[in-house]
Amino acid sequence: MIESSADIKAAVKLRYGMVGGGRGAFIGDVHRKAIALDGLAEIVAGCFSKSAENTLATGAALGLSRERLYATIEEMAEQEAKRPDKIDFVVISAPNVAHYPAAKAFLSRGIPVVCDKPLCIELSDAEELAALAKKNNLLFAVTYTYTGYPTVKHARELIRRGEIGKIHYVTGEYPQEWLLAPAEKQGSKQAEWRTDPKIAGKSNSLGDLGTHIENMVSYMTGLRIKAVCARLDKIGPDRVLDDNATVMLEFEGGARGVYWSSQVAAGYDNALKVRIFGDKGAVVWDQEAMNYIEVRRFGQPNALLSRGKDPFYPHAQSYSRIPSGHPEGYFEGLANIYKTFIGALVKQRAGENLTEDDLDFPDVNMGVDGVKFIGKCVESSDKGSIWINF
Repeated sequence: MIESSADIKAAVKLRYGMVGGGRGAFIGDVHRKAIALDGLAEIVAGCFSKSAENTLATGAALGLSRERLYATIEEMAEQEAKRPDKIDFVVISAPNVAHYPAAKAFLSRGIPVVCDKPLCIELSDAEELAALAKKNNLLFAVTYTYTGYPTVKHARELIRRGEIGKIHYVTGEYPQEWLLAPAEKQGSKQAEWRTDPKIAGKSNSLGDLGTHIENMVSYMTGLRIKAVCARLDKIGPDRVLDDNATVMLEFEGGARGVYWSSQVAAGYDNALKVRIFGDKGAVVWDQEAMNYIEVRRFGQPNALLSRGKDPFYPHAQSYSRIPSGHPEGYFEGLANIYKTFIGALVKQRAGENLTEDDLDFPDVNMGVDGVKFIGKCVESSDKGSIWINF
């Protein structure tokens, strides 16, 4: 099966602005490239850095008008909201501490938001953003990128249809090695802010990686967490925030699970992996082999499904872009989130009703869940790794 239905048509190309993503940043440029894949929106404005010089240089490199390069987030939100050609949405790709004030500034002025995860640092702030988006009827996406993969969407559908039965156990792991050396002391900008609680928040490894596990399991299964028991480790010398985390979980309905995230796991690159076990079978998905899904059935042969070759459910198939054997990965997954978000914006503005498929992107409520997960795990660890109810 090599056909793809990934293309969508928009009457006009939307305009977007960006907070963060200036020179020296990693994820901002990833967002810009992912949005560009489908050609449905163009960047026209930005506050790319706390440094005005960085913002001006980044804007010039992107070919943006000087008048739409802003010194502060508040200035950008206020001025863009007044323009007849204002941005249709904003992308927040700045470090964690900036997420809440930036999102609030734009939501308060009627501008939809796409924000990196975690949504913010404090649960009360996350809940305020969700309430503000609902009050102003604004779409709000949180970029848990891996939910955009066709294989993940197919796994979700087969779990929903009961193909592996009632879920009783889940494992998730996300090991990396990049902080095994003290990168924060060796000039790595990413490591510097991620290990700084004033910028990253309450957690490093769990907040950066563990929240992806929480979101992936929630997205695939629909399970809701009932309680957690967490241990957050600081293995690297002089670290204030965790670089390794282990979490036991109880879910509503009786399922149990274990999550592990680590930035000090030698030999591992970006190895997000989840295993979902039910009473009829299991699903295994590995981010580093993102074009395949393992489906294991009780008393039957196991199957390895290939994106692009094997038949997927129609909704999942609609996100597949190229034939099998041609890997689709991180850029395409993020592009799929933007494709869906922009498509929903276009339909909403046309006064059309939005379907579940139209809204199949990680939303602000998933962002709230992620912030709550981080906070409860930190609380558990700080109190001696006791069970904490959600």
